[in-house]
Amino acid sequence: MAKRTAIIDIGSNSARLVIFEKTSRYGFHLICEQKSKVRIGEGAYEKEGYLQPLGIRRAYFALQSFLHTIEKYQAYKTICVATSALRDAPNGKIFIKWIKRELGLSINVIDGNKEAIYGAIAAKNLLPVNNVITIDIGGGSSDLALIKDGNIIDTYSLNLGTVRLKELFFDKAMPMKEINQKAKVYIDRVFKDLPEHFKSNLAIGIGGTARALSKGIMKQSEHPLDKLHAFTYKIDDFSDYLHAIPLSSAKNLKKFTLKKNRYDTIREGTLIWNEILSFIEAKAVITSSVGVREGVFFEQFLKQDNLKFPQHINPSITSILDRFKPFIYTESKKKNKLKIATTLYTVLQKEIKDNKRYSSELLWALKLSSIGKTLTIYKSHQHAFYIAMQELNYGFTHKQIVLISFLLRMNGKELLHKSLFQSFKPLLPGKEELYWLSFIYTLTVLLHEASNSAKIDFTYKNSTLLIASDKPLYLVKERIKALEKPIPFAIIIEDKEKLPKCKRLGI
Repeated sequence: MAKRTAIIDIGSNSARLVIFEKTSRYGFHLICEQKSKVRIGEGAYEKEGYLQPLGIRRAYFALQSFLHTIEKYQAYKTICVATSALRDAPNGKIFIKWIKRELGLSINVIDGNKEAIYGAIAAKNLLPVNNVITIDIGGGSSDLALIKDGNIIDTYSLNLGTVRLKELFFDKAMPMKEINQKAKVYIDRVFKDLPEHFKSNLAIGIGGTARALSKGIMKQSEHPLDKLHAFTYKIDDFSDYLHAIPLSSAKNLKKFTLKKNRYDTIREGTLIWNEILSFIEAKAVITSSVGVREGVFFEQFLKQDNLKFPQHINPSITSILDRFKPFIYTESKKKNKLKIATTLYTVLQKEIKDNKRYSSELLWALKLSSIGKTLTIYKSHQHAFYIAMQELNYGFTHKQIVLISFLLRMNGKELLHKSLFQSFKPLLPGKEELYWLSFIYTLTVLLHEASNSAKIDFTYKNSTLLIASDKPLYLVKERIKALEKPIPFAIIIEDKEKLPKCKRLGI
């Protein structure tokens, strides 16, 4: 596959460009993202679906600009897909031929089910979910995919979108309550053919409407992590908020803490969103910042893996290590570090008693423990924290992201960064659990860096941690004296420390 791949997605409301760079077999990251509100479908739904000159003009210049960007970034492959506005338009084929002739860009029009599949491929690979329904509300259609045990079971495309609803109802000079009533009748008719097995307690929100609502809810709830992907909320907790938006006047939308650039279609989108959530009987929502574009990319990137990352691979971890790995450790040394932590966590269960519930987060943090040194060895733990907070995007919950990053922030002295703990307290384990995890992480890093792959064993009894090593641990002995402990206990190191004889020095 090409090292840099550009994906253009032409929707009814917006056109987007993303450029992905491949860093290894399973590593990739986003290096460019551009968006233009082309509204190519504007005015079409009241004129038998025909694309209108204003939308065509905006689309042309947006695509022309995208191609200039692709050339600048030297992307080796470009894939362009278009959704409902072009597939519904009687003059859509003429537009496609015109763009090919004038710009040299081939546009692949995909149907609603393919659109749903692309969104589902992205979501199931980049979110910590197995059983869920994805909902992608666009300008002209709303596309759903049913996922069970990580597999796409079924898809369905509804002829129901924000621009379509806006032009048919919300642009009319009527009281807002009456507009909502008429729009709901229309939505109910569209729902008649939606299969009954589309039911799930959890929904994934894809697309501009779902993301805008999640951003508003994040502000309303003062969510401590400023990261949209994988943000989760319970629908009942924000039911009043969600049902008030479609009934609001345009002037009053500002009270919902929504971005102004979403005002033009957010009422329509929220009404569709509420009705779909009700139909599928969802109880909670997880937000996706990925969708069709990532799905199109994965169709190429994961072609040899049945469009699915292997179970032991996390693409964010892989990408971070590809780009921020200062030392090349052998596999045996990597495994030794993880073995030290796993053994230590097991031995200390007598005190911790958490059934090792945070094993995964601890091991992920240890895999990333040296990434900060890529920038500089000074304050490398702080660099590692910021890298992780920004780059741990895929496959993790917000709680996991914060815990992994928090452990990386530890520097061998204090076990709890008090200001960070207060800032992210709702997403972190309890203070006692965090002390133990920080202690295990810090001691593991100390032992691994100073032991040169020694064979290390642990025993814990009578409030004493005994560390036995087949190689010297002189530097660790010094560092451990300054290491804070979760509770009072002794640490004894038994190693193979041996001083060579030298009569002239009196030893």
